[in-house]
Amino acid sequence: MISVGLCVLLGSGALGNVALHRHTEHRLAAAASALAGTTVSVHCQTFAEAWMDVGPELGVVPFGPDGVPEHHTLIKWGTCRTLAGWLRSDHSHPTLDQVIAVHVLTHESMHMAGTRDEAVTECRAMQRDARTAMLLGATAPQAHALAATYWRQVYPRMTDNYRTAGCAPGGSLDEHLPDAPWK
Repeated sequence: MISVGLCVLLGSGALGNVALHRHTEHRLAAAASALAGTTVSVHCQTFAEAWMDVGPELGVVPFGPDGVPEHHTLIKWGTCRTLAGWLRSDHSHPTLDQVIAVHVLTHESMHMAGTRDEAVTECRAMQRDARTAMLLGATAPQAHALAATYWRQVYPRMTDNYRTAGCAPGGSLDEHLPDAPWK
């Protein structure tokens, strides 16, 4: 009898984790769709999938044979767990890992919107990080602080293929968006 009860308890816990996982994916997909301007899907990598994955990237959007980015993304297990933790928080004091995780969703959304070049994608994403944070529940001041943190602390350390001189206030890639991190 105890073993049956234990099985029921473990099964219920597993179903709860699956439901939470799916809820997180749907929430992230809604934000990514708003950013991409089309319906997209977000898959949060599972622990089992991560165990088999050796790639260093935090998120991936596949490109079709024609070179066009597809409308679905894989967010790596650790990044998705960090995003889920930020979603459950009050958003007032994100860790640097949480700031990066929110940005990864924005970055992959820009790929799904059709941007291929990594430096351009990175710049477009930075200018929308505050919007992403607000779509996921942050207040405007919290969202602006998150975006500014990425701009000041993470972007300068990115590799050359993710940075460009045009990504600056008044630069060639400045879209003059109201939520740009340099405002």
